[in-house]
Amino acid sequence: MSEIIHLYHTNDLHSHFENWPRIDKFLKERRLLHQETGEEAIILDIGDHVDRWHPYTEGTLGKGNIELLNEAGYQYVTIGNNEGITLPHEALDSLYENAKFQVLAANIYNQNNERPEWALPYWIHTTAKGTKVAMIGLTAYFQKFYSAMGWELTEPFTELKTQLHKIKGEADVIIILSHLGIHDDERMAEDFPEIDVILGAHTHHILHQGKLINNTLLCGAGKYGFFIGQVEMSVNEEMKVCKKSAILYDTNDLPELEDERSWIEEMYQAGGETLQQVAVNLPESLENEWFKVSPLTEILGEALREWSEADCTFLNAGLLLDGLPKGPVTKGDIHRICPHPINPCIVEVNGNELKEILMQSRNEEWPHIQIKGFGFRGKIMGVMHYDQIEFKEVTNGIVKEILINGEKLQPHKSYKLAIPDMFTFGHFFPSIQRSNRKDYLLPEFLRDILLWKLKKVYPNE
Repeated sequence: MSEIIHLYHTNDLHSHFENWPRIDKFLKERRLLHQETGEEAIILDIGDHVDRWHPYTEGTLGKGNIELLNEAGYQYVTIGNNEGITLPHEALDSLYENAKFQVLAANIYNQNNERPEWALPYWIHTTAKGTKVAMIGLTAYFQKFYSAMGWELTEPFTELKTQLHKIKGEADVIIILSHLGIHDDERMAEDFPEIDVILGAHTHHILHQGKLINNTLLCGAGKYGFFIGQVEMSVNEEMKVCKKSAILYDTNDLPELEDERSWIEEMYQAGGETLQQVAVNLPESLENEWFKVSPLTEILGEALREWSEADCTFLNAGLLLDGLPKGPVTKGDIHRICPHPINPCIVEVNGNELKEILMQSRNEEWPHIQIKGFGFRGKIMGVMHYDQIEFKEVTNGIVKEILINGEKLQPHKSYKLAIPDMFTFGHFFPSIQRSNRKDYLLPEFLRDILLWKLKKVYPNE
């Protein structure tokens, strides 16, 4: 008997709950519609639903996100790097304990090479009419980060090959929940033509009608809940997919709910008691500005260097979104001004390498540029603040020499440079990106280190 199967998918919500009420309502209505017409509907999320920039996610360590997925009727999800490497090991290990859906993540393991209890490599979903739909989950290969958090990852394509072999002959339809990114999805479609549909994520790509490679349909629904994806598959009497199509629904085009604005506001207040705890009392306000070095930036710079036990550090003022007022400061206040899931990183460099990096950091265009991605949840870069780094200039602004901890930089001496991990990605500093002498300090974020330092500076206030 032939049948029609619908896949509804979201990805990379990143705790942007402003579109969630419409997504929730849309999915419930669609599921009911397909039940009435006798068609199968499967609801999936492809990872990075959790993002600790939002106080609700921070205060519940992601468990609030799981409640939302439960309520909306999701059946299968995979994990993204935000679930995998921004939550401490214990928090990820317990994240899904109340989940009413299956977590599919084939390439994550405990360090004893056994799978965590909450993750399955694949699941075969049998429709009401008997079609067997195999779904395999894969997450991005941030192996070094996962290892530092107490997990191990296998290479996604190697793992995929293993799982496809296991389900060979067991499934009529093969779906991949891929938090790998569009380029890996394209390669996957080329290398594994037996896959019917790849539901994509991670690179926030938008494929309005999908993209067909060989006979594999690639899909992607952008980010932040701007779109909901739907795939419609027709399965013939031989249990083969004979037709498939993709479409995206713009959540801005969906009708506004009566109470959605108040619900969105309430979510910001729903971080719970954790964020309401007074963390430190300040005897004075601590200002922060993006275009000049200010007291709070200096404190964060010192904190980064001391925590990392480094020789020197630099960071951008835009990492702090605001200052702190005089008086009691809560954990929620610290989260509000430094919401980024950014960790400290130590890079070992010689003097020549350090000089090149420091000269690049003085790029006059950088303070005003807008940054997207790399864990940064702010607006602009802001000026650089240097700790234990001093530039000696001549009158026309040319650097005559550089001092590290008061001493002239030595070309062949080894130095430990502490930086926000965002500087190890992308185009900021090519030599740092290429270096294999990097040590990421996980699971602490910059805000944890800032709070640690504030407690040291104002211990009895």
